[in-house]
This record gives sequence, structure tokens and C-alpha cells, in this order.
Amino acid sequence: MQTLTRQIIDLGLSNRVLTDNQLARLLEGSQQRRYNLVNRALKAGELLRLRRGCYLLAPMWRDYPSHPFALAQAFVPGSYVSFETALSHHGWIPEAVYTTASVTPGRKSLVYEHPVFGSFSFHPLAIQAGYFLELVDREKIAEQTMLVAKPIRALMDLVCLRKVEWRGMGWLVEGLRIDAEHLHNVTSADIRTLDLVYKQKRVKSFLRSLAKELGND
Repeated sequence: MQTLTRQIIDLGLSNRVLTDNQLARLLEGSQQRRYNLVNRALKAGELLRLRRGCYLLAPMWRDYPSHPFALAQAFVPGSYVSFETALSHHGWIPEAVYTTASVTPGRKSLVYEHPVFGSFSFHPLAIQAGYFLELVDREKIAEQTMLVAKPIRALMDLVCLRKVEWRGMGWLVEGLRIDAEHLHNVTSADIRTLDLVYKQKRVKSFLRSLAKELGND
């Protein structure tokens, strides 16, 4: 076992994502010594690089597998899981989703392809200041905490991202294959909250049409 691996385990950090700055506080000695310790652990396969300056121990040294939703928020701090990923997670759509897609508070779309952990995408949306986390829940899965959009928020994030115009319930029920029963669980309070979230008139118009169809206008 590499020195760095042993030190991370001994400090009770085996399940944590660690940055260069955190490692600098943990490890004594020069920057070159830290660089050497990190490189040795990487070459031994005991430490994995998530992205530049961001690491975690390989699965064999962890107490539980890294959940992709938690890793998404390590890739882009402040992001939350949404779109088809969250819809599938909540059982609103039947298809398996192979990319963990999130909304980012930044201004640029980002894509990460990791050889061990898979695909991650991050998309900015036109959201009103102060409403970024409306109808977003903090969930705990396998001892890991993550931010995940509620189903109706994930749906409207998708509408916003794709610039979808209202086409009637057919696009939702037949196109996305969302069970109509799920849609009828959307409340008037959900609609009012989401109307405050988005800047685009197109999204607000979609919401009004959906509310009317569901009898929540």
C-alpha cells in the first residue's frame, strides 16, 4: 500500500473526494514530495484522478462504491442532478440513462468522460437569481449526500434546455413516456414556484399550458 493511500485511510477519508489543496494540508513536506506521493498512488492504481486536481481512492480501498450523483457534484461543485437522469431516478421515465446530466451554476456546458466512472454532462440554464435550488432535494444514497431535482423540476429543466414549445400532453406521455398519473401529482404550488424559477417566456408559457391541462391554472 502506498504512503498516501495509508494516510488517507488512517485519517478516515477513504470515501471522500480530495482536492490538491486538501492534500496539501494533509501531507507534510514540499510540493514536490506531495506531487511524488500522488503520482506513486496514481501509478499503483490506488488513487484515481476524477478531474485535474481532484482525486479519490480506488474502489478496493473504499467502504462503498462512489455514486455517480455525488461524483457529479465533485466534478462541478454547486451543480445538481436533473433532466432525464433525475426523471429516470424518480421512475418518471422507463429508459435507462447512461450519462449523469446536471444543471451547473456556471455559464458553460461541460462534458467529462471518465474511464472508470462514466459520462457526466453539465448545462447552464436561464434561471432567476435566488431560485437555483427551488424544488431540488438533498438526498442521501449509500452514505453519500447529493442534490437531485424533483421530477417536475427535472422535467421543466429539460423543457428549458431543449427550448421545447408546448405540444400538448402527447409529447410528455408518448414522447417522453411519462405516466399521466405522475403528471397529475404536480400541484398548483409546484407550478407557482417554477413560474418564478425560469427567465424564458417559452418555459413560462409551457408551464401555463401544462397547468391548464392538469386543472392547476
